[in-house]
Amino acid sequence: MIPINTILVAYLAIYFITSVADLIIDVINGRNLKKYEDQVPEPFHGIIDKDELRKINRYTVHKTNFSHVETIIGKIVFLFIILSGLLPWLAEGLKDVHFVLAGLVFFAIPGLIGAVVDLPFDYYHIFVIEEEYGFNTRTLKIWLLDMLKSLLITLIIGTALLSLLLIMVKYAGGNWWIWAWFMFFSFQILMAVIYPTVIAPIFNKFTPLEQDELSEKIAHLVENEGFTLKGVFQMDAAKRSRHTNAYISGLGKSKRMVLFDTLMEAHEDDEILAVLAHEMGHLKKHHIKKQLFIMGLSSVVLFYLASQMMTWQSIYQSFGFSSMPAYAGLFLVMVLWEPLGFFLSPVAMAISRRFEREADRYAFKVMKVAEPLILALKKMARDNLSNLRPHPLYVWFNYSHPPLLERIKSLQSMV
Repeated sequence: MIPINTILVAYLAIYFITSVADLIIDVINGRNLKKYEDQVPEPFHGIIDKDELRKINRYTVHKTNFSHVETIIGKIVFLFIILSGLLPWLAEGLKDVHFVLAGLVFFAIPGLIGAVVDLPFDYYHIFVIEEEYGFNTRTLKIWLLDMLKSLLITLIIGTALLSLLLIMVKYAGGNWWIWAWFMFFSFQILMAVIYPTVIAPIFNKFTPLEQDELSEKIAHLVENEGFTLKGVFQMDAAKRSRHTNAYISGLGKSKRMVLFDTLMEAHEDDEILAVLAHEMGHLKKHHIKKQLFIMGLSSVVLFYLASQMMTWQSIYQSFGFSSMPAYAGLFLVMVLWEPLGFFLSPVAMAISRRFEREADRYAFKVMKVAEPLILALKKMARDNLSNLRPHPLYVWFNYSHPPLLERIKSLQSMV
């Protein structure tokens, strides 16, 4: 156990306050469900009945309660890692190892501990909760293969990025953070380009839409709006889950539309077109580029702050380190920033919700009517067991999309 000191106490106080606040917001959201337990919102009459509403509420409560347990265990493990003396002991044992290899091992050990702890929670979520509510379709084999693929991709990408970062810290002098930021931002752009064609196909099969009436309607819609896409694909989502969705990903010539096969089975052509028009709105309004710009602007500030904080000996001493290895400094900066996510989340969510509203307005402009998108949203809410009445405070911190009732009301006002 590392000695308690002023900086550590201050950090733990902030960490505890933000953790408890997160749980309180969840509890408030759960109580809001009970307030409207049997009251089906008027827009959903004929789509969802009282029995389905009760199922939605049970699903939401089940996931929330499970999330509480997972979060508490995860935070206990996190506190053990930073307070037990494991990290200083690990750094001491790696002091004679090459700095890149030492850094990789130093980050890998806590990462491995976290992955092992997460494993039973992931299993329970998929094979108990999702199974109980009729969503899970994946087999144990698929689940294990997905984990192995994710682990391999994480190891390859993480090893490359962390190695380059440590080399920059050691050899690029006081301006290492500029080069590190450039690497990070370039990587984000690269991932936006290659994810649709390189990463995603590792997990799912993407099949070009067959030439039928729907594909002709989609091609007409895309052509009328002046879009250039690599293609429109159907994804075998039903191999893993019955949840429905659609998205557009990629930059430049790698842009592609993706429809979950579950979505295509559950919706009429006009509803699918409306959903795709919404996704096209994200491209038309340059939301992906704006998100990259925001990420780039915020990350350059964070990298600069990291470069300054890594020179503060008091931080190392506060967490039990007798020396100041660069890899430990990077890790401690991440530790100190962890509670910061709680305060930044409302800002990020507000920006995302604004983008979604803009995409809804664009879909209405393209479709000329609001009803297809409204009906699609209602069916997706029913099929995905979406919470129809989240508490506004919960929305503020956790919702990247406006609540369904708000979206429907907004679309109805456009008619």
